[in-house]
Amino acid sequence: MNDILQYKDYFASIHYAAADEVFIGKIIGINDLVSFEGTSVRELKRAFKEAVDDYLDTCMELGKEPDKTYKGSFNVRIPSELHRQAAIVSALKNMSLNDFVRYAIDFTITKTADPGGTIRTALR
Repeated sequence: MNDILQYKDYFASIHYAAADEVFIGKIIGINDLVSFEGTSVRELKRAFKEAVDDYLDTCMELGKEPDKTYKGSFNVRIPSELHRQAAIVSALKNMSLNDFVRYAIDFTITKTADPGGTIRTALR
């Protein structure tokens, strides 16, 4: 099981540990590792909210920025044939490969967002 919770502007990935019969969550998009757990969905959601609030309070006390900083650039490794096809399509559309990849990412995120603009729980 892999799903996502949202509270305030924070998201958490969720996994179920069958051996321990517990849900385990991890807040994503922050500068630290913050995890939480619960034996029921209700307990998991409560633990997530407490973890977010505690993390934000701690960051405020320390004068630390809680959100991870993204530079806007990253390396993507793809099969050479996919790279070739992307280069051809981007050239046919008179765009740079960088613009083509930016468009593809934006398109995918837009198509997986709900009407409120948040990311759906199942990015496929």
